[in-house]
Amino acid sequence: MNDIDKAIEILKDTSGGVVGMPTETVYGLAGSINSEKSIRKIFSVKERPFFDPLIVHVSNIEMAKPLTSNWSDITDKLAKAFWPGPLTIVLPKSNLVSDLITSGLDSVGIRCPKHETALRLIEKLGHGLAAPSANKFTKTSPTRKAHVESEFGDEVFVIDGGECEIGIESTVIGVFDTQIKIYRPGMLTKEDIQKVVPKNIEVDYYESPVSPGQLKHHYMPNKPVTLRVSKSDKTGVSTWTVPNSPTLAARELYSKLREFDLEDTNEIHIVLKEEFKNCDLWKGILNRLDKAKTTDLYFKSGLSE
Repeated sequence: MNDIDKAIEILKDTSGGVVGMPTETVYGLAGSINSEKSIRKIFSVKERPFFDPLIVHVSNIEMAKPLTSNWSDITDKLAKAFWPGPLTIVLPKSNLVSDLITSGLDSVGIRCPKHETALRLIEKLGHGLAAPSANKFTKTSPTRKAHVESEFGDEVFVIDGGECEIGIESTVIGVFDTQIKIYRPGMLTKEDIQKVVPKNIEVDYYESPVSPGQLKHHYMPNKPVTLRVSKSDKTGVSTWTVPNSPTLAARELYSKLREFDLEDTNEIHIVLKEEFKNCDLWKGILNRLDKAKTTDLYFKSGLSE
């Protein structure tokens, strides 16, 4: 039995099974959207509160449409432009989507991942998978099979899909008649989205409980993290100087945080250039670091230790 067949067997188990699923962003902890027991298990295994909604992953646009009561022309343009890919679209949910998935909200986030293994799994299963990141709640997201296994041990079967190509979670947007609201920034930028929608549609950043990842602290390693504009001479510190390429930085981010957690040091320093603050390509990475940090000498640069 291959990994996908084994995963499907687990997902179809009437006792409620979940699996570790690779995507191009991060590994997800996946459960069938048709199984309340599987959905409940996602929350329990992750130690995730029920007020934080889950994203539903589909294998194509046709699988997504029945999950929403309003698939508009703009939604169709966005899906055709960016799916498969790192874009989650929040839409009014249909009665096919459990309130457990949406945390009681009347909207659901839907995404079609750009990862061959994930697409094959969903297509072969025949329906969507709810799949938040495969880590304990608020902790660092996984970008390799080994990260998921270190988090959950034998509790979760993980399909090996290699290292995640992108490395941070998807961009999450809400679609409205006259505007697109970006609830969670990712590597798909405001400019990317603006190019696809009509010019009269406003695209801007908002925070909302309809999107996961909105808590003040999220993506956190076990050691305290300080954001800085320059290196420190302090001892007992693991330091990552963020590379100039946002693509490379996103791909390395969570692996670096996990690597530093294993080192014989007391804290983690992240060194970033000031100019990153003003570039849309860095917005998703800075969002993750802002929520993972303990001390901030970057956004508040000029402060002394």
